[in-house]
Amino acid sequence: MPNDATVLIVDDEKPITDAYAQWLDDDYHVRTAYSGSEALEKLDDEVDVVLLDRRMPDLSGEDVLNRIHEEGLTCRVALVSAVEPDFDILDLGFDAYLEKPVSEAEELLETVETLLRRSTYDAQMQRFLSLANKKAALETKKSPAELDANDEYEKLVSELAELRAQLSNTATDLDDEDLRAEFHDTDRGE
Repeated sequence: MPNDATVLIVDDEKPITDAYAQWLDDDYHVRTAYSGSEALEKLDDEVDVVLLDRRMPDLSGEDVLNRIHEEGLTCRVALVSAVEPDFDILDLGFDAYLEKPVSEAEELLETVETLLRRSTYDAQMQRFLSLANKKAALETKKSPAELDANDEYEKLVSELAELRAQLSNTATDLDDEDLRAEFHDTDRGE
């Protein structure tokens, strides 16, 4: 029996969307959309997590993401894309980035669980974790020289350091082991 969380899966490739839905259906209320415009029709305040393809023919995932923010929806968003992350992701307001193919149900379930947990955090912690995810995505695909040469990446690193300093006192006081582990995981590579 699913818990109360609702997950919207958006991908123009029907077999991918349907596979993800099957993987998540036992644990969550699942909605599917096979285009960006259909996603907008199915988005409402009940959606907790969106798994969003970045490249779609009618409305891109980036367009859908912009509408989510314009409408003030509070859902967490994971971009799920075959597009290798590049510096352009720094301007996008998402919470997690998964590269296709996502071949294991466990990876998708873990991502949804993480995003649901993050939705309970305050805005500052959510921002920190979103930036840390972008940093990690870039570091897996870009060389140190490419990272050092990019001004936006340097701004990201600076903002992360500021947020880490602001959050460090709070994190040491928390009893939630998951949050501490997640906070600690963002230290890798710095």
